[in-house]
Amino acid sequence: MTRIGILGLGGVGGYFGGLLAKAYYKSDEIEVIFIARGETQKSIAESGLKIITDDSETVVYPKLVSNNPAEIGVLDYLICATKTYDIEESLLSLQQCISKETVILPLYNGVDAPERIQKIFPENDILQGCVYIISMIFSPGTIRKIGFYEKLFFGSKTASVSKLNELQNIFQKAKIESYLVENIEETVWEKFIFISALASVTSYLNLNIGQILSNPDAKAVYVELLKEIELVAKAKGLQLPDDIVNQTIIKLEKSPKEATSSMHRDYLAGNKIEATSLTKFVVEEGLKYGVKTPLYEKISTVLLS
Repeated sequence: MTRIGILGLGGVGGYFGGLLAKAYYKSDEIEVIFIARGETQKSIAESGLKIITDDSETVVYPKLVSNNPAEIGVLDYLICATKTYDIEESLLSLQQCISKETVILPLYNGVDAPERIQKIFPENDILQGCVYIISMIFSPGTIRKIGFYEKLFFGSKTASVSKLNELQNIFQKAKIESYLVENIEETVWEKFIFISALASVTSYLNLNIGQILSNPDAKAVYVELLKEIELVAKAKGLQLPDDIVNQTIIKLEKSPKEATSSMHRDYLAGNKIEATSLTKFVVEEGLKYGVKTPLYEKISTVLLS
């Protein structure tokens, strides 16, 4: 029996975890476990996880929804999609569910997760991954996905090919549009460039995607952030497309105009925001590689004050 834990049932974990739960609900070979507490756990235990898309509503049930490590047991795969500021605390609480064989796939907004997780579990295979999707918690136990776009990328330079292929197989049978890629670090950074600049500009200016694109001054701030983060990525030696800034602007132009970043949504709701991993991280990487990032620095100071 292959046991898969989903930690963090927000827009990403809830949506992709939901597809896995739906596909393997009756399976004798694969068990999908939702790791949740509080209202989310209660709601899913009572009435399943509801996924609302533009044209459908689905209710899915995991084999188990729990936050008790003794009940959860040892996992073969752990997919993590909490907020970046919860990485250490949430994983340490699950130590007894993680053996040396457990493969961990982080699907966070930032790019610093694999390194942080490897510090806690130095002997484990920690994959790299990222997703493109617009989805959010509508209410506890209900996920709302906007638009048709959903892609999951993952890979590893060090994990065994058979483990990676097994996971890819599990995803594809669950009808998840997933890609096992060789140059995963570049793929993850391409996404990070998109999400970091977007999260930073939407939260700093308190505007959504449509408002940023239609206001020349706001758009100029966004483009300047892209230029700064591109310099940092290049200084790190990442092989990114020459026109990465343009490509990223085009991605934004194709996004729903009324949408915004998850960090901006958290900011509006008065919740803790992920500015350390999404904004300040770029400043720190810049310092490490001798690249100046004045606009990132300014925004980071404002968001974290």
